[in-house]
Amino acid sequence: MKTEFTIEGNFVDIRQRAIYPARLVVANGKIRSIRRLYASKTRYILPGFIDAHVHIESSMLVPTEFAKTAVLHGTVATVSDPHEIANVLGTEGVWYMIENGRKSPLKFNFGAPSCVPATNFETAGAEVTDEDIAHLLASPEVKYLAEMMNWPGVIFDDPSVQHKLDIARRAGKPIDGHAPGLMGKQATKYISKGITTDHECYMIDEARFKLKHGMKVIIREGSAARNFDTLAPLINKYYDRMMFCSDDKHPDDLIEGHINLLVRRAVARGADVFKVLQMACINPVEHYNLEVGTTQVGDWADLIVVDNLTDFNVIKTYINGDLVAERGRDYIKTEPERIVNNFTIGVKKASDFALPLTKPDVNVIEVLDRQLITKKFEGKINLSNGQAIPSVSDDILKIAVVNRYFDAPVATALIKGYGLKKGAIASSVAHDSHNIIVVGVSDEDMCQAVNAVIESKGGLSATDGNRTEVLPLPIAGLMSDQPTDIVAAKYTELVAMARDLGSTLTSPFMSLSFMALLVIPSLKLSDKGLFDGEKFEFCPIERSES
Repeated sequence: MKTEFTIEGNFVDIRQRAIYPARLVVANGKIRSIRRLYASKTRYILPGFIDAHVHIESSMLVPTEFAKTAVLHGTVATVSDPHEIANVLGTEGVWYMIENGRKSPLKFNFGAPSCVPATNFETAGAEVTDEDIAHLLASPEVKYLAEMMNWPGVIFDDPSVQHKLDIARRAGKPIDGHAPGLMGKQATKYISKGITTDHECYMIDEARFKLKHGMKVIIREGSAARNFDTLAPLINKYYDRMMFCSDDKHPDDLIEGHINLLVRRAVARGADVFKVLQMACINPVEHYNLEVGTTQVGDWADLIVVDNLTDFNVIKTYINGDLVAERGRDYIKTEPERIVNNFTIGVKKASDFALPLTKPDVNVIEVLDRQLITKKFEGKINLSNGQAIPSVSDDILKIAVVNRYFDAPVATALIKGYGLKKGAIASSVAHDSHNIIVVGVSDEDMCQAVNAVIESKGGLSATDGNRTEVLPLPIAGLMSDQPTDIVAAKYTELVAMARDLGSTLTSPFMSLSFMALLVIPSLKLSDKGLFDGEKFEFCPIERSES
């Protein structure tokens, strides 16, 4: 790091709503002075972007690798929930992420996972206890209590949930929410418990309700769930209580862009540029009390230089005064990562994926493209010798979840909307417990895809029945130990293969990973069975005739 240097450009003062040519003097990593100049410049200086809610694990990259790509897009910090690895390894996984993040200049701000396991209706690899949460929140590196997904526990005063909320309040740290679709009296009570944000809003009326009742709304645009177009009309009115996030972003999408893309799109829609930048650069710092500079004198020099305020093409990214990226090249060094995992099961047989039924009337998971929510589809399935037979022509296929932590019976159900005409795809990235999830047209294909994941101790796989490809994820079955370009290339290959098999979804593997997320309605599948996320109870596959 240089002891002292200067940066010149059109300075974007977000708080004062002003833009003027200026020279910034940076000394020992902090902004020492900002001096107004008279000649206009061709570049713009502004604070770096912040992802206000992201699961780094979902990029399939360790934090140091994630950083190498994120800084190219002007990201200087994240608010990161290590919930995924915590479900696999508990606090060992949380500290793995924190320690790995320390090796990178990008400012990872981790939370204490609040719901591990997420529910009692699935098998996770670990538990994060109240004592664990208290220990994590006592660390200055842990900035908040991560998303409280157990909204029924909040509104019905579950003692364990209330204790976790009390721990966070005593620690003086904010509490993140997770309550998709919740409105009315239930939402009011949820908010009254001190839960300050929600990144799960997928309806504009829902977001408006939560904003009016004191909650901050984070606009999410990830690889599967994309709510930007729905919620962007709220920006000009509610910008002071809104932020941007990606939540879950696969490596191919991360290469294309990050929060910079949302800033660009918001401005293109006509939102005031200062309001948009306040959401992207200022609000997360103030809400989570982050040690991230906002280009004020005395702040850490966490800033970016862009070509204009329309495209926001990033020319340079600085963190603590260090130049970490310039014109598409990063200056972050990485080293080989140690392997941590929790994957102990043996290979499966095709017969493990059988689905015995006594009648054809069934409840079916209906996947929705670009959404985490699903619908309950009431359909009919063909039976042969008391076994359900997938119907490719009706797009009703089999879906299964395989316990990865110990050998147990496979949970099998039915799904509509995947579009596969042959083969199967599988993944050990399956929120929240990260068992293996698979969808396919036959038991044999599903078994082949699952065994490819098992043999790699985690990963993504696709098979057409003959050829099988896999992206190994040896770190917790969630992340690769390889560089971003290698992971992204293999992931892109697998997505293309899934589309060749017939999938019509924008992001087939990302969508698959959420089919086991029980806290998001309507129907989902855990390793213990089909689950109704609205009634919060198991649901029979066979239904009564109407």
